[in-house]
Amino acid sequence: MFEFIEGKVDFVGPEYIVLATNGIGFQIMTPNPFIYSKDQGQEAKVYTYHYVREDVMALYGFQSRQEKTLFTKLLNVSGIGPKGALAILASGEPEQVVDAIENEDEAFLVKFPGVGKKTARQMILDLKGKLQNVVPDFFPDLFAPERGERTVQATNQELEEAMLALKALGYSEKELKKIEPALQKESLSTDQYIKLGLQKLLR
Repeated sequence: MFEFIEGKVDFVGPEYIVLATNGIGFQIMTPNPFIYSKDQGQEAKVYTYHYVREDVMALYGFQSRQEKTLFTKLLNVSGIGPKGALAILASGEPEQVVDAIENEDEAFLVKFPGVGKKTARQMILDLKGKLQNVVPDFFPDLFAPERGERTVQATNQELEEAMLALKALGYSEKELKKIEPALQKESLSTDQYIKLGLQKLLR
């Protein structure tokens, strides 16, 4: 229904952003909302997928058409809903996801929240050989951790926001407590904490 929405980033939270355009605020769920923190108050273009079921209607947003395409392909797998697909896209290493599917690596796929052996097998059956057209243009750099120098110390608030976002993706308190000490040693922005945390969760 909506290919993309352009508007001002009005709000950024652990689960979604609000994009304001023409007097309307669109609530858009994204894999890593804090990527848009730097754009708060600024114009942004978000590629959207309008998800409609009997009991729910929601907008999901992505930084590129390719990312949106991968999301829709994941949704077509039995056992994967929007929340699960977002968690996979937020993983920080989508190339690994594609490699795992192509190489039938169920052990890697079951590390994602909500993905058991049955769902991992279904992902392989449904998607193997069908993702090459998604990979080339956006996987290499889109999710790479930004390791540029930061002169400002990360605040506890940034880490807390990142932990809330990871929890929203479906990771348990127990899993998050395991990685929190390592994250506390870093001085990063919220979205960088999320990317690094996801990399550690998938090891």
